[in-house]
Amino acid sequence: MERGLLDSGVKALIVRAGDFFGPGITANSWFGQMARPGAEVRNTVYPGVRGVGHTWAYLPDLAETMVRLAEQEERLEHHAVFNFGGHWLERGEAMADSILRVAERPRGRIRSFPWPLAVLASPFVPMFRELLEMRYLWRRPLRLDNTKLTAFLGEEPHTPLDQAVARTLDALGCLPAEWPLASELRAAAQHA
Repeated sequence: MERGLLDSGVKALIVRAGDFFGPGITANSWFGQMARPGAEVRNTVYPGVRGVGHTWAYLPDLAETMVRLAEQEERLEHHAVFNFGGHWLERGEAMADSILRVAERPRGRIRSFPWPLAVLASPFVPMFRELLEMRYLWRRPLRLDNTKLTAFLGEEPHTPLDQAVARTLDALGCLPAEWPLASELRAAAQHA
């Protein structure tokens, strides 16, 4: 897609990012596989190889980055490409750890994603074929270098991981109403 934009000569702004999480995601996202929308977190699933780093992009931070870039259109190259660093987790399963920590499930388990089942079902379920195409991203580290972005903007918006996970889980309906920070999160979301 990037090559097509470059070849077309159209002015373009491309921001590469890791796997998305944040308010507004759905069950079709990887985060939505780790914390099922509408279901209270008890355990979680991690699709990657443990100990292999992974990059995540918190959507509100990514959106703010894109807005800041667009506001400086006159400074952008004709075909501008930036990497959004987001949340680089040296141990990719640190996202699952954060989900359990935020949901206050210290005894919660991190299960492996059922890749063998996806392989078996892939001839019949197109979504599984698509998941398998992206499996390599969970087997090796892929870190996005945001040096160019931070040099251009001065900084990259960055919400702390547990705060971003809490907002995501709350928006997905995965936290009970009596969760200690629920009212604070919901009040902040209304004012945002």
